[in-house]
Amino acid sequence: MINKKLSYVLLSSIFAIVVTLAACKKYTEVEPVSQYSVAQAFSDVSNAFNSIIGVYDELQGDNGYGIRISMYYPYDSDEGIVSGNIDNGRRGIGRYQLLLTNAELTNPFRQLYRGIEKANLCIEQIPLMAQYNNGTEADKKELRRLYGEALTLRAQFYFELIRCWGDVPAPMTPAYKQTDLFIPQTDRDSTYDRIIADLATAVDLLPWRTEVARNERITKGAAKALRARIALFRGGYSLRANAQMERKSDYLTYYNIAKKECEELMARRDQHTLNPNYENIWRSVTSFVYDPQGELMFEIGAGGGNGNSDSRMGNYDGPNLNAASRYGAGGGGITMLPNYFYAFDSVDTRRDITLTHFAVNTSSNIKSQRRLGELNTGKYRRDWRVPLLPGTVLNVGYNWSVIRFSDVLLMYAEAVNEINNGPTAAAIAAFEEVRKRAYRGNTGLIGTTPTDKAGFFNAVANERYLEFGHEGIRKFDLIRWNLLTTKLAEARTKIQQIRDRVAPYNNVPQYIYYKNVGEEIVYYTPADSTGKGFPFWRPTTIPPTGTVGTAPASGVAAAKWVRIDWAQHLTTASAIDGKPLWQGFASFFVAGKSELFPFDAATIASYQGRLKQNPGY
Repeated sequence: MINKKLSYVLLSSIFAIVVTLAACKKYTEVEPVSQYSVAQAFSDVSNAFNSIIGVYDELQGDNGYGIRISMYYPYDSDEGIVSGNIDNGRRGIGRYQLLLTNAELTNPFRQLYRGIEKANLCIEQIPLMAQYNNGTEADKKELRRLYGEALTLRAQFYFELIRCWGDVPAPMTPAYKQTDLFIPQTDRDSTYDRIIADLATAVDLLPWRTEVARNERITKGAAKALRARIALFRGGYSLRANAQMERKSDYLTYYNIAKKECEELMARRDQHTLNPNYENIWRSVTSFVYDPQGELMFEIGAGGGNGNSDSRMGNYDGPNLNAASRYGAGGGGITMLPNYFYAFDSVDTRRDITLTHFAVNTSSNIKSQRRLGELNTGKYRRDWRVPLLPGTVLNVGYNWSVIRFSDVLLMYAEAVNEINNGPTAAAIAAFEEVRKRAYRGNTGLIGTTPTDKAGFFNAVANERYLEFGHEGIRKFDLIRWNLLTTKLAEARTKIQQIRDRVAPYNNVPQYIYYKNVGEEIVYYTPADSTGKGFPFWRPTTIPPTGTVGTAPASGVAAAKWVRIDWAQHLTTASAIDGKPLWQGFASFFVAGKSELFPFDAATIASYQGRLKQNPGY
């Protein structure tokens, strides 16, 4: 069972100063709500620990990685979209109709700054504690760990702000030390450089995961992986004030930082390595057990059953589940696109983990088949939860995965390819290690790895696409590669090709036939009795006369083969906002604008003209 102590401590932690960000107030305005002074909060190791827990608290909940940052902000992409018709909320974000009054932009923005203010207090105060230099060896070791955690957490908060908003105000000292709370925006490269340097310090202070009790606290591996990730973003493209996507001429400096950190992590397989079974990664998350390989390097702890400290994974996302079923209500918030389904090889084990194409509609628990334009996510599925959580409970308790070891391998491969103007044997091996795990049982089918720079980059980019579906990574990868515009356009073309069943999708069936064996779905596949994979890659095959029935009532097993639209479903005229799917997703995207979010109206107003809005808003 996962140690949820950290998650539950979030609910009752002592923290000296809490930052409250009201709608029209200064974004760093401080309102003390605790009876503890700063000196008392950092008077001993125990109170310092509680203060750090207060920083962790700002990662989670509805306005953090519990739902909004993790499951609204990464969409729409060429992987998946926010379900439903447009509104001035999560669907407005997904369609890139980013209105300045959208509260889904306002509240996470403020929570990230609350985390920064709390981290700044810890970063200032912990090294000033008497025990930091003069305490027992145990005290000194723990305080250095806490200081490293504060630096890493602040880096994560700033990383999220920069990749979503670009140049942002970047206070590095607590608000009480600032004479003007309306500090100007800082060039993102300077902020990146600061947090990359901070993470180098943190790495030396933090323990390896096997040196401490296992929980969701940050360890050395997480800080190193985060440093590699941020370095690649610092070396990547981003939307600048001139409305152009640019990257700086010194980008290779940062690719070298990423390469170094990944190399050092790859040399410590005793700490972190791949779980040999892709499904088991997500089974461990949903069953609250740790994977022994430590592939999940940085998880954001969830617990407490509320919108402040818990998560909505498994309730908002995952397959559609009825509250009356044994699994409880949930799912359907994210629709995974048909082109993404068909990006996977038929023997790639990741496909049916990352995507789900069934629903459970009633208390009978019988699965029904979804159509091609109705696919959902699968990694945080509620029907895998152990123990089950029936009913309409919103907070399922799943941790959000921030960084996995497979990311380290693929970041290394990408960095080496860019630095060396082509892949080395070690870069190819790292890439193929991820791919072979995905093709477990069929590793001979992974294909030939390209050895030229462009070909290898494309292979790595595609592998990241397949490996990290619904992990909040794809959209931001495409931005740092300056490929978001291109890939959205490609996705539109591919969906139409699938709809029309033309090359390379000419073998996609127009319809599929399924029935139930007990609660489970099986497919009519005369040449493949297992029913796995092949029906989705073959033209429609009609079962023999007399074996085909009509669709049963909801919750009743299909005893005979039932026809359901597959590619045919994509001809529907009103899938999103009255438009076909290929037109409806990301429909307000504008290159040179939509790569960044706008600052919300209240924040702009509070700055009285001193905060420059992002291009196009």
